[in-house]
Amino acid sequence: MSDLGPVTWPPAPLRTERLVLRAPEARDRTAFIELLASAEVHTYLGGPRSRDELERETPEVPERWPGSFVVEADGGMIGRLLLRRMPEHARPAAAGKVDLGYLFLPRAWGRGFAGEACAEALDWLSTALPGEPVVLHTQTANARSMRLAARLGFTEVERFRAWNAEQWLGIRCPA
Repeated sequence: MSDLGPVTWPPAPLRTERLVLRAPEARDRTAFIELLASAEVHTYLGGPRSRDELERETPEVPERWPGSFVVEADGGMIGRLLLRRMPEHARPAAAGKVDLGYLFLPRAWGRGFAGEACAEALDWLSTALPGEPVVLHTQTANARSMRLAARLGFTEVERFRAWNAEQWLGIRCPA
């Protein structure tokens, strides 16, 4: 994955009624480790990473690169959102396009935070990179992610097998 190209990073924090999307900070390190070590979070992502390994390898300010947002509610990190350009060797329908990815802590599930955060990030992207199509990958078994993709306006491009599971690739084209 590569960065987004000619966008100013980080942008001013993005705000919704309940959330702030901002660049990662040192205070987020513990929540990043919790997120990446969670078996629940990684049910459809190949499994969690070892907490010990994450403690050793996670830098003081985790994932501080263009397109990496922390999703904050009530003053604390509840998830992360990524906008990354897919490499040219990716699936043909995704190659070179911006990919939307997100992870939320289980305590934040079921409250509409993922949809709210993704919609805000997609709105920001449509201003930062007008006309840019966005792709989203998920396992077809991840019913919540499939429903969110539909609500966000992604339409199916293809299904394929990877990591021993059926995967879904959707695209959201600019209006």
